[in-house]
Amino acid sequence: MTLLDVFSDLKEFRADNHRYPLPHLVFTAVCMILCGADDWKMVSKLAKRKQKWLKKYIPLPHGAPSQHTFRRVFASLDPEQFRECFIQWVSTITERTHGEVIAIDGKTLRRSYDRQDDKAAIHMVNAWASATGMVLGQLKTAEKSNEITAIPALLDMLEVSGCIISTDAMGCQKDIAQKIRSKGADYLLAVKGNHETLHEDIKLFLDHLACQKKLPESASYHETLDKGHGRIEVRRCWISTDVIWLDQRSKWKDLNMIGVVEGERHEGGKVSIERRYFISSLITDAATFMSAVRSHWSVENNLHWSLDISFREDGCRIRKRYGAENMAVFRQIALNLLSQEKTEKLGMMNKRITAAADDEYLELLLQGVI
Repeated sequence: MTLLDVFSDLKEFRADNHRYPLPHLVFTAVCMILCGADDWKMVSKLAKRKQKWLKKYIPLPHGAPSQHTFRRVFASLDPEQFRECFIQWVSTITERTHGEVIAIDGKTLRRSYDRQDDKAAIHMVNAWASATGMVLGQLKTAEKSNEITAIPALLDMLEVSGCIISTDAMGCQKDIAQKIRSKGADYLLAVKGNHETLHEDIKLFLDHLACQKKLPESASYHETLDKGHGRIEVRRCWISTDVIWLDQRSKWKDLNMIGVVEGERHEGGKVSIERRYFISSLITDAATFMSAVRSHWSVENNLHWSLDISFREDGCRIRKRYGAENMAVFRQIALNLLSQEKTEKLGMMNKRITAAADDEYLELLLQGVI
């Protein structure tokens, strides 16, 4: 299904005399953001330079749209509709695999605050498929709310059966665990001080377990060693399916195991050790458990880092009405297309530069969606 097909479902909200159909504006914006545009001014400027190429796919009898057209339309476009089309598109280009880790994590669009309108910065919750390196969906947290209410709503939009849903400590909530299980998925939730009693109980148990020379049958251990960039990292994981003693067990849907991952870093003559604690509905070994935990951490390096460095998200000043929220969806579309392209061993930013300079490479990025 092409981008034009998917976004043809967008409901037209403008007067009948508009010059540019919504799917054509979406297609143009996606292509120009792939080519390096980070705001509506650059989207328009690049579109004018690539009019000949664009006309292969969409008619432009009035030339390329102006920056004012892009700004006005996407500040007014219903972000819920746009998001639904995005999720539908993602579902057509990738399939979930059993046991895939979907990391759910939030990110604030720092420059989206609007002092003039007393509008706080937008906070988005993303669902990141770690195996395919793609964003499956995103949702803005409601004003005066947080990720706790946004995560269940985001899960309702996604097909995650058979997957492992991981969250940080903010998402470690009984209702979220219940929602994940109702979707046919397993949860892997980080536990910190927001559940003080639970955290202290499993910390005491697992710290004692880690000191034992011989583990009981209900427990397992795994260790990895990584070297590079002047540092050594040792990661150790202990898990236990012995949770019958845990007083809070009945409050967490299908809580089957607890685990701790210890990171020991040697760098510049200094050694640092940190332990993180988790609860899960999984029944698995320590190696698989630690792999799932590390997959969640990839959301910071592979998603948030790419958005900030390659797409300059934190510096984007689009903020009026729905503009920032809709531009965030455009970045996710572009990031997914860039992530799928494996022939060029380039980073995201260099792929965007190449797409701007080479129409054939731009078409390669869009393969299957044009």
